[in-house]
Amino acid sequence: MIKYTPSDDVGDLDAWPFDNPLSNYHIKSGDPKASGRLDAGGPGHTTRMGIWRCTRGVFECTEQGDELMTILSGHCRLTEMSTGETTELSTGDSLFVRDGSRVTWDITEDVTKVFFGFKSGGF
Repeated sequence: MIKYTPSDDVGDLDAWPFDNPLSNYHIKSGDPKASGRLDAGGPGHTTRMGIWRCTRGVFECTEQGDELMTILSGHCRLTEMSTGETTELSTGDSLFVRDGSRVTWDITEDVTKVFFGFKSGGF
């Protein structure tokens, strides 16, 4: 078992540059930097679970896999581009996003999240 507690130290994270062509990242403002760690699954698996952190900034991307996330620290707004629906998230909040959703992340306070993702064809 792995326990993730809001505001706890999540340990070492690796730089995760915004360079996945499938995600089609577009930085809209600021200079956001992402980092993360996979704690289970990942490439070659249909599931993945881990930690993701990102500094302030605004970017668009296409989500890869269905994902349930819980914010461990920070504050952001996610906007689903197809509907215009915006959801504010802060410590303790959870959100489910569908595979292929085009979203805008507006990170106003550095965010750390734990996530669980599923992609039927694998990651």
